[in-house]
Amino acid sequence: MSTRDSSATVTPEASPNQSGTQIPITDINIALIKAMRENAAKANESQTQQLTSVPGPYTIGIGDVLQITMWDHPELAAALGPQPQTVARASDPAAGFVVDQKGNVDFPYVGTVHAEGLQTDELQRLLLRKLQPFFNGPQVTVRIGSFRSKQVYIDGEVHTPGSQQINDIPMTLYEAINRAGGFTTTADQSRLVLVRDGISYPLDLPRMMANGQNASKIFLRSGDVLHVMARDDSGVYVMGEVNKPALAIPMKNGRLSLSDAISQAGSLNSSSADAAQLYVIRGSLNANPALFHLDARSPVSMILANQFELQPEDVVYIDGNGLVRFSRVLNLLLPAINAGLTAAVVTK
Repeated sequence: MSTRDSSATVTPEASPNQSGTQIPITDINIALIKAMRENAAKANESQTQQLTSVPGPYTIGIGDVLQITMWDHPELAAALGPQPQTVARASDPAAGFVVDQKGNVDFPYVGTVHAEGLQTDELQRLLLRKLQPFFNGPQVTVRIGSFRSKQVYIDGEVHTPGSQQINDIPMTLYEAINRAGGFTTTADQSRLVLVRDGISYPLDLPRMMANGQNASKIFLRSGDVLHVMARDDSGVYVMGEVNKPALAIPMKNGRLSLSDAISQAGSLNSSSADAAQLYVIRGSLNANPALFHLDARSPVSMILANQFELQPEDVVYIDGNGLVRFSRVLNLLLPAINAGLTAAVVTK
């Protein structure tokens, strides 16, 4: 097997894969675990910094409903249409001036005004200028009665997936999750994916909190898609000499250590397992998989197993001891030997 040392470097020995390429075997030790945690923290911090920019003021968009009031001229209120006392459905827009598909609104005496991309105070000043030739000292207020132009999409393991409207208050990551009813019991809070402009940003909420990063500083923008993955999709395969080979599922915080996975598989089989031959195979479907080794015979190794975090689709394999391997080889050879003896007897 590989040479044991206290560093996180790759050991000189390797295991060949099906193509004959030697796969380096890395010992699981304190230095390796520390390096992995630092790399994960840096990657998570880098992703967070790209998403923490505060969006600018809300701008009017296509589909928004504006409430434009000109004071001391109640006759212009008729342009808003009938004013119902109650809204029949939550999806029904408020009464007002709807921004059309070209981004325009029509207002009495002014005609067509392009409102898309303007803030409410900018549109207000524009209407004042256009109304001055018709009125002496007009007073106009503009507010958005219904926000319908900007929205984000939330799906996956939340109680009420679907679209959520963005209003004049910037929407944070936590607010978006709360609007969607919060996480379900099967949600993996360490595997959120925010898709923006064709780029996927993985988010790990427990790690962010552990590193002192405030997830409420992540603001969503119109067109963003937030997907919350299920813990079942983040399972780890545990096989070999364990009492019940299984697909180990992460905890509610999304974490799954090597010791957690072994525990879910009923621990090592005391009669057949070789505790010195515990392996973690990572990226088995990739061109360059990684292979980690742990000698689990000492109590100290259990501390390492408790600190070594597994990743989705890792494979944990516990090899058999010498007696088990000899028994398996014997079971393979005996049929061939018996067949050879039978053939010899028949030929005689």
